[in-house]
Formats: sequence, structure tokens, C-alpha cells
Amino acid sequence: MKEIVVVSAVWCPSCLILKKNLKKLQEEYENVEIKTLDYDFDEEEVQELNVGEKLPVMICGDNRLIGEKTYEEIVAFLKDSGRI
Repeated sequence: MKEIVVVSAVWCPSCLILKKNLKKLQEEYENVEIKTLDYDFDEEEVQELNVGEKLPVMICGDNRLIGEKTYEEIVAFLKDSGRI
């Protein structure tokens, strides 16, 4: 199983939408492993990942999906990245 890293923040409206989509994703794809980092509280780890100010960010290896995306866009990104 390959890990997906998600960087989000409690103050980010797009991150709330992503959270809902991630819940659906985990129900549909049980083998998905998601590590969630908070932009403000996990500052050191977020800086190591070189995440900019636009949130949310999904990281799969060298691939990144940045900003608000539909569920279908997220699934396509994860399929292209070999995560599902």
C-alpha cells in the first residue's frame, strides 16, 4: 500500500470539501492509506514537503494535486499516480 499525504488547514473551505471526498474515497477504496497533516500544526513536516500557501495539497510521491478538486478528479489523480 502506498501512502497519500494530504496537507490541509481548519480555516480552509476547500479543505473541508476535500475531507468529505476523502471519506468517500476510503469507503470506496479500502486499501487507500492517507496521512493528513495540518498546515499550521504540522509546520515542520509541511515545510519539508515544500508546500506553498494554496491548499489543500495531495502528495503521491513526486505528484501533487493542488486546490479544490472534484471527487472524480481526485480518483483520476490517484489512479494516474498508481495509488488506487
